[in-house]
Amino acid sequence: MKKTVSIGIDTSNYKTSVAAVDEGGEILFNHQQFLEVKKGERGLRQSEALFQHVQNLPAVLEKLLADHDLRERIGAVSASTKPRPVDGSYMPVFTAGTGYGRALAAALNVPFYSWSHQEGHIEAIRYYSELRDVTPLICFHFSGGTTEALLVKEDLKFEIVGGSKDLAYGQVLDRIGVAMGLDFPCGEAMDKIAMTSIGHPHIFTPIQVKDGYVNLSGIETQGQRALGKYAQTALLDDLFEKLSASIVRMSLQLSEKYQIRNFIYAGGVSCSQYMRNFLVEHLFKDLNIVFGKSELSSDNAIGVGILGGKNVWR
Repeated sequence: MKKTVSIGIDTSNYKTSVAAVDEGGEILFNHQQFLEVKKGERGLRQSEALFQHVQNLPAVLEKLLADHDLRERIGAVSASTKPRPVDGSYMPVFTAGTGYGRALAAALNVPFYSWSHQEGHIEAIRYYSELRDVTPLICFHFSGGTTEALLVKEDLKFEIVGGSKDLAYGQVLDRIGVAMGLDFPCGEAMDKIAMTSIGHPHIFTPIQVKDGYVNLSGIETQGQRALGKYAQTALLDDLFEKLSASIVRMSLQLSEKYQIRNFIYAGGVSCSQYMRNFLVEHLFKDLNIVFGKSELSSDNAIGVGILGGKNVWR
């Protein structure tokens, strides 16, 4: 018997994403399309991003549904309907995926499930990892607009226990990257440049970490002031080192406070090879740390599809 398929839709401020996953965890369809951002801009207004999602989704869904075998096996449709799983969390961009998801579910006569963008990010990593059935654990969600450490409890409820009190790691990278002349989003290009460095001066002061929390506006200001004074490779090497070191300190503080060794790092910023190498080098003796594949760590609809699928795969 062929396995039931679950559809996930995610319309973040960065990507239009649609995925199809079966009950064995096989990813049958995975479309991730960056939204277009004008050169020199540091992102999109919600209205602009929403418009692009509305334009992108019909062609993507047509492509998905052109597979007649897959279409006949769809048992659920899910969408990320808000940024985080808390009351009052809202961003207009998610109404695009929600609307198309509800319409698709109604047309196919299958249930529709709502999840948050953050829950989808975490599940996309957790489901395919050794920590799939492990709780409690701590998951960091690093993205363009979010830096949070989440305590994932036995009932799969989230509690924010750390992160940034001002800018997100992704915002620091994008603001400095755009000022350097790189295309938004800038993280991947900056990571590659930082990885080519063979040494650097101490340009940035260390980021202070207290009880699992940081403030990042200071290092962003330092970066803007340092532009043009240092080679790009040296500047980005030291920037990534200071950001990575703060993640290490946050992780160790939270591990000690909550007596937890299992950590997941999710979100687009966690795709950084520089950061992954740094964290492995400095944490592997003390913590069990898990990263996902890049296509699972960045914005995608796979985790949302899995979460919805669990309701019909039981």
